[in-house]
Amino acid sequence: MPNVEFVLPGGERRVVSADEGSTVMQTALSNLISGIVGECGGELSCATCHVFLDETWMPIVGGRGPEETDMLEVTAVEPTEFSRLSCQIRCTAETDGIVVHIPEKQ
Repeated sequence: MPNVEFVLPGGERRVVSADEGSTVMQTALSNLISGIVGECGGELSCATCHVFLDETWMPIVGGRGPEETDMLEVTAVEPTEFSRLSCQIRCTAETDGIVVHIPEKQ
């Protein structure tokens, strides 16, 4: 099982196990990680699962698609080059240990 490390806005870190093939958003919701809302259920239509990836994970996770880029324009917190929607990041052996920072609001 891959692990995901969530860094909450106050700096607290929580490491949880993810089901292989699930998304970072699903993993957050299943483990009651505060700050990830996922209003649309992962349908890429709400941007309430915005996270910031640690820079080292960007090449492993890959780039955003055009729909994700469009949705990041409506996030509550200004997106950066490290912004992703957690519903678009799959948990796999390659992403084991991924670190995502949750913004102060969604």
